[in-house]
This record gives sequence, structure tokens and C-alpha cells, in this order.
Amino acid sequence: METLKGRDLLSLADLSPEELLQLLDLATQMKAKKVNIRCNKVLGLLFSKASTRTRVSFTVAMYQLGGQVIDLNPNVTQVSRGEPLQDTARVLDRYLDILAIRTFEQKDLQAFADYAKIPVINALTDLEHPCQVLADLLTAQECFAKLEGLTLTYLGDGNNMANSLMLGCAMTGMNVRIASPTDYQPDSNIVEKAKAIAGDRTEVTITTDPIAATKGANVIYTDVWASMGQEAEADNRIPIFQPYQVNEELLSVADKNAIVLHCLPAHRGEEITDAVMEGSQSRIWDQAENRMHAQKALLASLLGAD
Repeated sequence: METLKGRDLLSLADLSPEELLQLLDLATQMKAKKVNIRCNKVLGLLFSKASTRTRVSFTVAMYQLGGQVIDLNPNVTQVSRGEPLQDTARVLDRYLDILAIRTFEQKDLQAFADYAKIPVINALTDLEHPCQVLADLLTAQECFAKLEGLTLTYLGDGNNMANSLMLGCAMTGMNVRIASPTDYQPDSNIVEKAKAIAGDRTEVTITTDPIAATKGANVIYTDVWASMGQEAEADNRIPIFQPYQVNEELLSVADKNAIVLHCLPAHRGEEITDAVMEGSQSRIWDQAENRMHAQKALLASLLGAD
């Protein structure tokens, strides 16, 4: 994966389809302990949003690579007092080897990447969540042996997860269906980008019909109906999104061997039922574990071995 050394990952589209598949292969080998890469480097985590899985999985992954982690809580840095992003970026560039950022706007992430020479990773913005999709694809690949030809259905808000899933599926030869209410569909620019990547090889379908989207699908995916920063809208969204709940009735129209994924945290009883989340088709906990393996492969590739 020498082609990735020193690069940023702000979007899945920053990778070529071949690089994405190679990254998944490296994650598989590292998870099976067939490859042992060491990189004695320092990772900075600059997170403006709450995080459990992303923060912990990046930290453990970096420690397992032999590196160190500095948690740069914005509330105790000058970022919280309005220091310009370009100033912070150029200072952190002198201290760190790599930086993962979780923030609201994609343009703020891009600003860091423009002013810092070290690799910058998108650990979630309102537009995309590429690291999560690396784990999602790794999980699906473990379950079905290959990704090409599979169909993934995402049900719910057309948010950052929907955007990154469209790109990841298109790049790996998977059909992707996004079922969302009319006023909550995914970013139109990302839809067009995904369709361009897919070409004639796979289908990118946007619909308001959850049943049609789920029929025959191999992977059923959902996320919370109100993301971070949208908490005030949560109660109003429930009746709008109720038809998109992943429950046993909906799952019955999917492929009989379909798996269920959720990026977590989950609001049990809203976007997904307890019965499905704890059921035999759920791969949610494997998916959560795979955050660490996928990001470990990503860090090793962007940093290079010692």
C-alpha cells in the first residue's frame, strides 16, 4: 500500500477502487495476525463531536501498531477560543505524524488538510464517514467472501453514512439502494459521483419505498434518525421515519441470508428493533470490532512502516 503513504483520507473517493480493495485485504490479514506492521508514530485525535467507537478504535489501533496517541480535546485547546484553523493545522503539523479529525463541516476538515503536510483522516463530518464504511465493507466481505454483485440497502436519513455507503458500494461493485423520506434524501452531488463511479457495472438507487429497497437485499443497514447536532428534531422525525424501521417484518423481504448492520449508537425501538439487533442476522458487533482493524490498516498505509 505504498501508494497511500503520506496521503489524506477526507472522502472514500480519495481512494481508487483498487486501493480500497487492497486496504480491505490488508485489514483482513492484520485481523488474522498474518501481517505485523510497526510504525512508531504519533496520532492526534481532534474531535469536536462525541465519540466512542471512533475514538477508542483509533487509539487501540495506533497502540497496536507501536505508536502513541494524543487526544486533542478542542475544549482544552485554543481551538475553543477561536484560533484560526490554518494556524492550528500548521502547529500540529510540526508535532504529529498523522491527524484524525471529527467535526461538523467538511470545509473545516479540508482547511486542515490544506495547511498541514501530515496525513489528515476524516473521522466523521456531516458530509461523510469514510472510516465507518471501511469497517462496513470489511464486515460484508467476511460474511459473503466477496463484495462484487451484493446489494446493500440503507434505510433512514440520507446523512453522512448514506453518502459514504454510496461511494464505497459503487467502488467495490455492490449495488446500493438508499430508502429515505422525500425531504431527507442524500446529498445530490454525492449521488451523482457514486453513479459515475458505478457506471454500468452496478446500480445506485434512491427511493422513498423501504419495502422495494429491501427486497432481495444482502445487507440491510440503518442509522439513527437524528444525527449529532439534530437532537432538537428527534421527536418530530419519529413519525416521518417510522416506515423505515428495520424490524422482523421488513427483514423478511430481504435475502434469506441477509445480514443487518448499524454504525451505532442505536436508538433501540426507533430505527431498529431489539429483536433484529440481537437476532441471528445481526453482525453489528463484528462491524464495531472491525472499526479497529480497518483503521489499523488505514493508519499503517498512510504512515508506512518504520
